Amino acid sequence: MSSYEAVTEKPATATKWVVTCVVGGVIVGVSLLGAYSSQLGMFWKSRRRNKKPVRVYMDGCFDMMHYGHCNALRQARALGDQLIVGVVSDAEIIANKGPPVTPLHERLMMVNAVKWVDEVIPEAPYAITEEFMKKLFDEYKIDFIIHGDDPCVLPDGTDAYAHAKKAGRYKQIKRTEGVSSTDIVGRMLLCVRERSISDSHSHSSLQRQFSNGHSPKFEPGSPAATASGTRISHFLPTSRRIVQFSNGRGRGPHSRIVYIDGAFDLFHAGHVEILRLARDLGDFLLVGIHTDQTVSATRGSHRPIMNLHERSLSVLACRYVDEVIIGAPWEVSKDMITTFNISLVVHGTVAENNDFEKEQCNPYAVPISMGIFKVLESPLGITTTTIIKRIVSNHEAYQKRNEKKGESEKRYYEGKGHVSGD
Repeated sequence: MSSYEAVTEKPATATKWVVTCVVGGVIVGVSLLGAYSSQLGMFWKSRRRNKKPVRVYMDGCFDMMHYGHCNALRQARALGDQLIVGVVSDAEIIANKGPPVTPLHERLMMVNAVKWVDEVIPEAPYAITEEFMKKLFDEYKIDFIIHGDDPCVLPDGTDAYAHAKKAGRYKQIKRTEGVSSTDIVGRMLLCVRERSISDSHSHSSLQRQFSNGHSPKFEPGSPAATASGTRISHFLPTSRRIVQFSNGRGRGPHSRIVYIDGAFDLFHAGHVEILRLARDLGDFLLVGIHTDQTVSATRGSHRPIMNLHERSLSVLACRYVDEVIIGAPWEVSKDMITTFNISLVVHGTVAENNDFEKEQCNPYAVPISMGIFKVLESPLGITTTTIIKRIVSNHEAYQKRNEKKGESEKRYYEGKGHVSGD
């Protein structure tokens, strides 16, 4: 009788056989078991090593990149193991939407800095053609193509993702409510327009309404009411969203903690590059984000364009940032340095407010006196004002773009239904 028959047909005999083997052949039995366990372990390790990662692709213009873009990338990354992002070329954006505010090289910096992105494809086409889709599948080994639940319609009225859907390789994520590049451009246009149209709404009043997520009240038919071409942000911050964007890692007991603060309004490539340099100076980068009231007091009543929570999420999405202080104090105090165990406080040479050394109350007086303050040479000469000036200098083109885009967004919000997930 075979051993298999002994085990299945005669349990008692099988037990005796096992005992006999143990008594009469301990070395052989143990060595066989050890060899089997070793081989089994190697098999599972090899299987895990050879398992093909799920690669997902998402594309976009990523113009005036904001936390809505970042949240889309976060959701896309959750659908696979590796996220490859296509950044649409300037020429394709002009042909399909109008002039971009930020050029391709700046948009590439922004996308590369998002912590959920693994690889970037520059100058991607606006529409997923059959030819480009084949390239994604064959060359980049893409498994699925991802897009939000808002429609992406080409100038000829066709769906930009029709080929991916037909191939059965399309997955949809939920659009982040309350913000879009169109909306942000509209906020800036509205600020500029209000200065020239009427003094009936003070800039501080307008800024407060932006920061609180409310639309300013205008008389029906007034130029400001009819020409904005956008809906003002209705972003509602939640603790869950902040947790989703957070790294979840704390400071080590011996970490060299670097601190940098600012408004980080209209988060741009200049911000990204100075954060990268700051992070290289230590083990942990702590970023202080000033309150709306502080930004208004120091940079003008029409600032900030983005409110505190919007700015915080944009900074949190940056791969160089470990933690943020939401509503950081203007002055860096001794108590704050002690509380967070800060080793170095840094500030860039290119900033909206670089006259701090001349001010009666220098916000960096304490770290300077402690010998832990350092001025970093900013790699890029871009500020929030730079971005605003780009809009103002070509406001007519952006106005037309916003009016066109605003209509499609209006149709989306009027007809949208609930989409699970976030």
